[in-house]
Amino acid sequence: MSVSTAASDQSVRAPLPVLGRDVTVPLVTGGEVTYAALDYAASAPALQRVWDDVAAYAPYYGSVHRGAGYLSQLSTDLFENARATVAEFLDCRPDDQLIFTRSTTDSLNLLAAVLPAGCQVFVFETEHHASLLPWKDAEVSYLDAPRTPAQAVATLEAALAGRDGHGPALVCVTGASNVTGELWPVRELAAAAHAHGARIVLDAAQLAPHHPVSVRDLDVDWVAFSGHKLYAPFGTGVLAGRADWLRAAEPYLAGGGASRTVTRRADGGVAVEWHETAARHEAGSPNVIGAYAVASACKALTEAGFDTLVARERHLIEKVRAGLAEVPEVRVLSLFGDDAPRVGVLSFVVEGWNSSHFAAALSAEYGIGVRDGLFCAHPLVRTLLGGDPQSQGECGAPEAAPGEKSLNAIRVSFGAGTPDEHVDRFVTAVKKLVRDGAQWHYHTENGRCVPTT
Repeated sequence: MSVSTAASDQSVRAPLPVLGRDVTVPLVTGGEVTYAALDYAASAPALQRVWDDVAAYAPYYGSVHRGAGYLSQLSTDLFENARATVAEFLDCRPDDQLIFTRSTTDSLNLLAAVLPAGCQVFVFETEHHASLLPWKDAEVSYLDAPRTPAQAVATLEAALAGRDGHGPALVCVTGASNVTGELWPVRELAAAAHAHGARIVLDAAQLAPHHPVSVRDLDVDWVAFSGHKLYAPFGTGVLAGRADWLRAAEPYLAGGGASRTVTRRADGGVAVEWHETAARHEAGSPNVIGAYAVASACKALTEAGFDTLVARERHLIEKVRAGLAEVPEVRVLSLFGDDAPRVGVLSFVVEGWNSSHFAAALSAEYGIGVRDGLFCAHPLVRTLLGGDPQSQGECGAPEAAPGEKSLNAIRVSFGAGTPDEHVDRFVTAVKKLVRDGAQWHYHTENGRCVPTT
């Protein structure tokens, strides 16, 4: 599919300009329209500020650490200053370590790799797979989906009170659901964990782009998030928090940069002394551009002011909720109820439609990009849908298990770069599709629902 760019007066309504705000895409019904990117929960578009900062640095790009040349030293300073900027953004404690990774998934797998022997892990079934799956070498307790924030705290307290022994334990919890957008009671869960001698890691992938995240205020032991959710490209993640487990464990990756010294032993092998700083788990040449991009995004969000960003996002959330409430066939998915506070992420199903078919029509006929499926949170979405199959429609669901082809949902997500016009067009398109049906025929191809040509 070819794309082009055209001026869009509507883009100025977003508080933070993003790349792609003027991209136009063709419609199967003819003509072109400015693309409405409403899939921020998967990958938010890069901030224009971030792109400009990276472009300004690019001519000075050099190897990080150990280089004697001017560009290498400049790049090293930039990389370490980025670490300090992100630590300030997260309000880290003075003795916390901040490690640059590839993503939230990579961060949580790193933490899983450094767990002390015998560590017990407690995780709600409502988590994204990045938080649900890395703990294969630990004793894991999967907790049932709570239906209120208070029930989440009570469920965790009961599980921790009943755990075997007094060894190390870790709780993993999201700050904001990638399916419903609902905010979780992180501070209360952290208090419950600490009261029972456990530590807690916060998956802030969906929280950090929308709300301030303070490690100290929330009293979490670690926080993980991804740059590509935070308006920064180039595949960088962050793990920040307590240093002791990180220092005590073998490096996540063995190689250059993680090692302080390597010497031959008399028996023919090698002896290695590993770094105790963040470098211990950052082997290889680091992604300096990715780290710089994340730091730039952190600065941009801080300077814009989260109070302003949160207030405007609530305005967009209410627009979407009010519009969908006018369509009886639409059911918005929720764990904690309609009035639960949330970030700009909502999932829903439409009576009489398969969600993949509906999402494909939004894209092909209206130029609106949303997501359909189970959102890498299969147990949660199955719980929310109650196992009720949808109308099969013309396309199946790409992520569903065999025998569940019709079990999927639609997710709309937005943020600091979303103009009002995109949300208005989305609500209008939902109403028209429900009322009039699709204007085109669709079929399943390579697991995706696509327009028939």
